[in-house]
Amino acid sequence: MLATVLGAATKVDIGVFAVSAAIVLSGAIGVVVSGNPVHAALSLVATLFGIAVLFVAQEAHFLAAVQVIVYAGAIVVLFLFVIMLLGVDREEDVDEERLRGQRPMALFLGLLVLGEVLFLGSAQWATGAEGVAGAADAPGENIALLARSIFTRYLLAFEITAVLLVIAVVGAVVLARRPPQEIPEDDEVSA
Repeated sequence: MLATVLGAATKVDIGVFAVSAAIVLSGAIGVVVSGNPVHAALSLVATLFGIAVLFVAQEAHFLAAVQVIVYAGAIVVLFLFVIMLLGVDREEDVDEERLRGQRPMALFLGLLVLGEVLFLGSAQWATGAEGVAGAADAPGENIALLARSIFTRYLLAFEITAVLLVIAVVGAVVLARRPPQEIPEDDEVSA
């Protein structure tokens, strides 16, 4: 099957895929290994732009535009706002563990997720059943089909996701808020 797909693709298609896949992978690795949260957010922008290029290569222009406008634009700006609000200028001691056993637990959970991915990747998922939201090649515009699916069948999940994002930002703002610093009486300047 891969030979059939590669046989139909041109060298330009393969080149675009290779370059955008390299950008996506390097950006994703940058998000994970970056020590500076601002650099991690900028690496996330690179990843999202690479995914947008992959959408364009698949002729999903609306999804590419949404990827750039909503995710690379609004969501990453929101992340940067929260990062700046939290104060990235504070240094933390990464050797000190506030929660005992968090690193072994993280290693265990990471290996568990990797095992699940490998297990699920080996399964055969093609059932031949019709999709829940309808056929992907149904008559009509892609945008209309996507909008009909999001705003009818998946409206509740769409709204819950929006509410969770707002709650997460409000929670981050409340947690980051520092109590006002009291000025000692000796330092007050009398007018």
